[in-house]
Amino acid sequence: MIRTPLRTPLRVGLVGAALVGCGLLAVPAAAGATPMSAPEADTTEVSAASVALAADYWTPERMRSAIPADVLLADAETSANSAGVEAGAPVTYAGSEADVEEDVPSGLPLPGPGVGKVFFELNGSRYVCSGNSVGSANGSVVATAAHCVHGGGAGESFASQWVFVPGYHEGEAPFGVWAATSLSVPQQWSEGNDISYDSGFVKVGTVAGHTLTQTVGSSAIAFNQPRGLDYTAFGYPAAPPFDGGTAKSCRGTAVADPFLQTQSQGIPCDMTGGSSGGPWFLTSGVQNSTNSFGYVGLDDVMFGPYWGSVAQSAYVAVAS
Repeated sequence: MIRTPLRTPLRVGLVGAALVGCGLLAVPAAAGATPMSAPEADTTEVSAASVALAADYWTPERMRSAIPADVLLADAETSANSAGVEAGAPVTYAGSEADVEEDVPSGLPLPGPGVGKVFFELNGSRYVCSGNSVGSANGSVVATAAHCVHGGGAGESFASQWVFVPGYHEGEAPFGVWAATSLSVPQQWSEGNDISYDSGFVKVGTVAGHTLTQTVGSSAIAFNQPRGLDYTAFGYPAAPPFDGGTAKSCRGTAVADPFLQTQSQGIPCDMTGGSSGGPWFLTSGVQNSTNSFGYVGLDDVMFGPYWGSVAQSAYVAVAS
């Protein structure tokens, strides 16, 4: 009998100065970037009352008490033949620079304030992940992992008290706390708990009358790209030896799942839990995946979902 490898908390590390130049570049939308329907997305709206309460709920003490959300992956399913993962034409949606003049704190790590931490509640517990501001028509979308948005599988629910803290640094929220107004994940995650579809997208409200993109900018986002590309990943690892105080990074060339259990790709990385949902950037600065999971017995390799038409559907559901 073949023993199935176990997934383990993410373990990712700092690359350092070699990452200079990996900014959040805005690129024109590809010709195929026309709006599409989202039949494969599961989306929920957050009430105005809940939106108003969420930002105040996350005090510094509650943020510190949040645990890395990788523990939610213990029961995730694997499927090497996940239908629809690679269906669709290549497409890129443009990002943009910030419009609002802000005092950027000194010491803010690369790649910039668009990368931040995600906090939420699920089944009575507080969790922390990572995320990134991505380009959209509404200027208000955060890309993260599906397990940082929904419990995964039939009978599970969407997260509550969901907020994004762009540019989080050593306990500070220099650009404010942005509460979710709608959340979206692939149905393959919300109904089937399939880790190959571990992609989540969240629309957030405004802060001081400005959108997220106006305040911190946004990176371009691409779907249905070739496999085996070079990536630089960012996240906020919070499990030892890291403390979640600052963003870390790693980079490498993506390879297929060596156990053939998923359609995800892996890159060399040693980040720990808390980095889930952090962005994977192509060399152009365009986001094309997120931190998702690792395997017990396969050290220093982190996997991210392939972003095909299903992930695109979940993005489109909250991007207009």
